[in-house]
Amino acid sequence: MNTSAEPRAATRGRKRHSRSNRLLLAGIVAALAALTLVVQVALAGPPSPSVPDQIKVGDGNKVFLIGHAVGVQIYSCNGSAWSSAVPRANLYDDNGKLIITHFAGPTWQAKDGSRAVGTVVDKVIPDRTAIPWVLLSTTTTPGPDGDRLVDTSFIQRINTTGGLTPPAADCNAATAGTVVEVPYTADYVFWKHTAA
Repeated sequence: MNTSAEPRAATRGRKRHSRSNRLLLAGIVAALAALTLVVQVALAGPPSPSVPDQIKVGDGNKVFLIGHAVGVQIYSCNGSAWSSAVPRANLYDDNGKLIITHFAGPTWQAKDGSRAVGTVVDKVIPDRTAIPWVLLSTTTTPGPDGDRLVDTSFIQRINTTGGLTPPAADCNAATAGTVVEVPYTADYVFWKHTAA
């Protein structure tokens, strides 16, 4: 009779148990590290876009919202020249949900009624077939149902397509009063002070 078989089996069982505990512990540590990283990324907000220096937002601000716009730039002919563009667009989140409307002012209004009104700081033209990329400072007002845009300090319009002013020759005495809506798309990046 082999009496050493029982102790060997018990030892193997303890080794397996010890190994599985170490693996379980390593798995828990890895999961906590991943969860911590996810929380840090979520709290940090979206990444800052890569843009030309003229429209960079200074230190002390961070991105908190990005909206993908689909809309039109509206131009009116006064008989000799086209007006400045007036926007009308809807901004969507990454999941295609409508989050903001954009209209004259230029104004952005969130679903909660809060608003940001922009003033152009600077602009660049990285693509001559599209409207410029723009940096705007903002003034804001709360809405009746919330304050999503109240902390907005700057807005960038980037990654533009279309929206250009119609040809100058198309605006003359014969076409006075004509209104043209030119389709465009863009990404709008909303910034707030890091303390906000």
